[in-house]
Amino acid sequence: MSLWSIVSHMPPEEFSGLFTEFPRSLRCVLGDWLENQPWEFINGSDAFCTSVASGMLSAMLEKLRSAASSDGQQCQILQQVNGIENMYRRDPLRLVSVLRAILDGEKAAVLKRDHHLPLSFHRRQEELKFNVGLQRLQHRVRWIQALRDASLGQERDGCPAGDGSGPWVDAPQELPTLILEAVKELEVAKQQVLKRIQIWKRQQQLAGNGAQFEENLAPLQKRCENLVEIHFQLHQQVMGVSTEQGAELVPRLQERLNEVLSSLVKSSFLVEKQPPQVLKTQTKFQASVRFLLGPRLLKASAKPYMVRAEMVTEKQARELALSTHSTLGRSCTISSPAQLLKKIKRCERKGSESVTEEKCAVLFSTSVALNVSNLSIHLQVLSLPIVVIVHGNQDNNAKATVLWDNAFSEIDRVPFVVAERVPWDKMCDTLNLKFMAEVQTTKGLLKEHYFFLAQKIFNDYSASLEDFQSRNVSWAQFNKEILPGRGFTFWQWFDGVLDLTKRCLKSYWSDRLIIGFISKQYVCKLLSTEPDGTFLLRFSDSEIGGVTIAYVIRGKDGSSQVENIQPFSAKDLSIRSLGDRIRDLGQLRNLYPNTPKDQAFGSHYNKEHTGKDGRGYVSTAIKMTVESERWALHAQPIYDWGDLTDAVGGALTGATG
Repeated sequence: MSLWSIVSHMPPEEFSGLFTEFPRSLRCVLGDWLENQPWEFINGSDAFCTSVASGMLSAMLEKLRSAASSDGQQCQILQQVNGIENMYRRDPLRLVSVLRAILDGEKAAVLKRDHHLPLSFHRRQEELKFNVGLQRLQHRVRWIQALRDASLGQERDGCPAGDGSGPWVDAPQELPTLILEAVKELEVAKQQVLKRIQIWKRQQQLAGNGAQFEENLAPLQKRCENLVEIHFQLHQQVMGVSTEQGAELVPRLQERLNEVLSSLVKSSFLVEKQPPQVLKTQTKFQASVRFLLGPRLLKASAKPYMVRAEMVTEKQARELALSTHSTLGRSCTISSPAQLLKKIKRCERKGSESVTEEKCAVLFSTSVALNVSNLSIHLQVLSLPIVVIVHGNQDNNAKATVLWDNAFSEIDRVPFVVAERVPWDKMCDTLNLKFMAEVQTTKGLLKEHYFFLAQKIFNDYSASLEDFQSRNVSWAQFNKEILPGRGFTFWQWFDGVLDLTKRCLKSYWSDRLIIGFISKQYVCKLLSTEPDGTFLLRFSDSEIGGVTIAYVIRGKDGSSQVENIQPFSAKDLSIRSLGDRIRDLGQLRNLYPNTPKDQAFGSHYNKEHTGKDGRGYVSTAIKMTVESERWALHAQPIYDWGDLTDAVGGALTGATG
């Protein structure tokens, strides 16, 4: 989402004070284009800034004239455009200042209303900042080269450099200072690239919980290659500075340039495709690494570079972080190219830590020879944390460990430290992200759902929604402590809801037909005042992976009773769908608050077949009935199935509970 897509829908009077020197009508014509130019990052009045500003003015004028040719008010727009050109052609930096102020005003208005700017806007601004810095560096390197060429030209013409003659008289004395400034700017640009790589890695980790992720590494590779190219050019200039000009400065510059290259090379070795974060022994898996600077730096080789993969424990990963030359013992065996985890050697666990809380990682390492020298450099990178399991029944708890680590780890941390307690609102974001990704729906959790989940995980039914916002939730509350009166943890229950919804209830949830996350007590409060036959759907509190129908019955005296049908599991719903079960039950009339059930669920009913099929067989059907002490309804099957109900374990009949 662009900034303009928000601003264009806001009242114009909120921005009236911004357009004293630039017509708002032209701002509307420019639209998204304006925020995609680096107005904010053209600071200064030197030749570089003036040149960039002049180019931006020309591009803007071309954009406006092109738009005017297809506009009904062409004459008026062209007059305004000509006025803009006359006003700013001699001083393009003034235009930069004016348009920067307009964008700042628009950002302030959006922040005042929404308290945040679009993430895509921030990303675009970061890209613009880097590109301007890169252009400035390239400009500075060209300038340094021009000074050196002029200085050498003077010497060839018999004029000693710096003797007071010619236009470049101070070039030799100026060069070390200019090179030093360029190295400083290169270091700043390198930090930007390293930060962007870290952000990419963090986004890759969040993608494990379902976040959207731009996997394309080509833009990052281009950044790394551009900086390495400038590094080589600057290194050449440093080597060309005579000893007399920079006897003390040159060695320090060389050291700093080497540090830039080393950082870029090591940071550009990435795990492009992560191994599964929950990994079962004797299971094949694939992973891939990528060296972004490989095409630029590696020598041509007839043999491909071999990358070694070995599983390391959390302790070994920490040792690795402290020393670049650690020799780590292997704790498992991995074979390539379709890798197979054959066995795992567990390390000592801390306190009450279970095997599904134990994290390890795959260490990828290789040695490469660089094109630019005869040096061989060792590259290594860790995968995201992995939980190794040996039985399928460990999968649920292992997923909890991975979910928590992915959601709440810091970008630059000691492996694999993660907070034991996190703010509840961040947990809500994580649960919502996971739910939408697993179910593959655009309909996420609502604040009333979060309220129910908070009551459940904190075991507190007296606090308000606002009270929970300031609380922290612990890992123990998430997936170690058994819920009161139950035999499972909060995560085990939530994961059961995820699985059921993903397998059987996706369309119902996406159509907002299921409230789901609501307590039995609150359902009674909602339905007790509603007409007879009003019903809603909620996830079972007492069973993992169950959904139940709650409905109200009114007696002749007007008294109400809320019944909850025995929860349906995924197995139940595979025998007869939820929609058809609701159609079967005549006592269900209106989906809460007042939508007729056929209107709400009609599109989810399956077509009933009667008569004989193409092979001459009489069609059969399974119908659901509900039995209670007060009354019973039995829907007659079209064909008598005898003891079929017993054969499927009673799954066809619901009972009140």
